[in-house]
Amino acid sequence: MSTPPSSSLAAENNAAKASALRHMKRVATGLLIVMAVVFAVAFALQGRYPWLEYVRAAAEGGMVGALADWFAVTALFRHPMGLKIPHTAIIERKKDQIGESLGEFVQENFLSREVVDTKLRQLDVAGSTGRWLAKEESAERVAQEATTVIAAVLEVLDDRDVLALIETLAKKHMLAPEWSSTLGRIVQRVIEDGHHKPAVDLLAERAEKWVAANRQMIVSTVAQHSPSWVPSLVDTLLGEKIHRELSKFVAGVRANPDHPMRLSIDEWLKTFATDMQNDPVMVEKVESLKHSLLGDPQLRELAATSWSSIKAALLDAMGNPQSELRRSMVAGISDFGRRLSEDAQLATKVNNWVSNAAGYVIENYRGQITSLITDTVARWDGKETSDKIELQVGRDLQFIRINGTVVGSLAGLIIFTVANALLR
Repeated sequence: MSTPPSSSLAAENNAAKASALRHMKRVATGLLIVMAVVFAVAFALQGRYPWLEYVRAAAEGGMVGALADWFAVTALFRHPMGLKIPHTAIIERKKDQIGESLGEFVQENFLSREVVDTKLRQLDVAGSTGRWLAKEESAERVAQEATTVIAAVLEVLDDRDVLALIETLAKKHMLAPEWSSTLGRIVQRVIEDGHHKPAVDLLAERAEKWVAANRQMIVSTVAQHSPSWVPSLVDTLLGEKIHRELSKFVAGVRANPDHPMRLSIDEWLKTFATDMQNDPVMVEKVESLKHSLLGDPQLRELAATSWSSIKAALLDAMGNPQSELRRSMVAGISDFGRRLSEDAQLATKVNNWVSNAAGYVIENYRGQITSLITDTVARWDGKETSDKIELQVGRDLQFIRINGTVVGSLAGLIIFTVANALLR
C-alpha cells in the first residue's frame, strides 16, 4: 500500500525537525563542555598567570548558566538524568491540563459571536462569493464539486428500486435492439483508424517470445509425429529447421508493418465487420449470442453488476464540460453569482443568513468544537505529547541553553571584576 503524499510530507518534516533538534542539543552541550575545559585549564594555571582568574570566573559563570538552563529546558519534557525531581517532566504530567487550557483559550478568544460577526462583516460573504461565482472558471469548479454531492445521493438510493428500473431499461434497450450491425460498424471504424494494430503488435511479440522459449517442445513434437523408420538425427535436424523458420516468420510479422500475415489479418477483420452488418447468418449468430448472454434468467444479475457502471455514467455526464446538463449548471451558477454581486438587497439577505447561521453554530456547538482539542490531547500518551511538543519547539529552546551559557559567562566575569575592584 502506498503512503499518502500528506503523510509522507509530514514524516519528512518531522525528520528534518528532529535532525535540527539533535544538532542544537549538540551545540548547546558542546558549549557547556568548552566552558568546563576552559574552567579546568584556567583554575589550574591561575596561580602562575593571575589574569586567568577572570577567565576562570567567566567559565565558571558560563557553566552555572548552562547547567541551570539545561535543567529548566529538560524539566519541561522529562525528568533530568532520570531523577524524579518534583516539578519536572511538566508537559508529560500536565498534558490534560494543557489540552483543556488550549481548548478554553480557543473558545474564549476565537469562537465567540462578536469575533465571528466582526470577521463576517469585514469579509462581505455575499459580495465576494458572488463575484467569485460569476467567473466562468469558478462556476466550472463548483459544478465539478457538485458531482461529489451527486455521488453521495446516488449512494443512499434504494438499490432495489434502482435495480428494478435498470432491469426494465435493459429489456427495452439491450435485448430488443439489434446489435450485430452496430458492432460491425464499430469494428470497421477501429480497423480503418488502425486502432487494432497495437493488439496485432502485442500478439506478434508474444508469439516471437513463445517460439524462442519453446524450441525443445517444437523439436520434440516433430519427432513424435515423424514415421518410426526416420532416424532420430533427421527428426532433430528437421525440428531445428522448422523452429528456425518459425522464428524468422514471427520476427518478420513483428518487424514488418506490411507483412502478408498482417495484411491477411486486416482483410479477415474487414470481412468479419462487413458480415456482421450485411450477412444474415452472421447477424443471426451475433443476436443468438447476445440473447444467450443476456437472457431473462441472467438479466437481474446483469442489472445488479451494472449499477456501479450506470452511476459512473451519470457522473461522467455531470463532469463532461460539453454536456448540456453541465453547461446549464455552469450557466445557472454564473447567473446566481452575478445577481449576488449586483443585487444589494439579495446580498444583505445572504449576509444576514450567513451571520445568523454562524452565530447559531458558535453559540450551540462551540463546546463540541473545542472538545476536539481537549479530547485529542487527552487521548495522547503523556510521553508522546511531550515528544510532539519538543519536536516543534525544542530547537528554539536550545537557544535558551546557549544564551544561558553566554549570559552566565558575562555575569561571572562582571561579578568577579566588580568584587576585585571593590574588595581588594
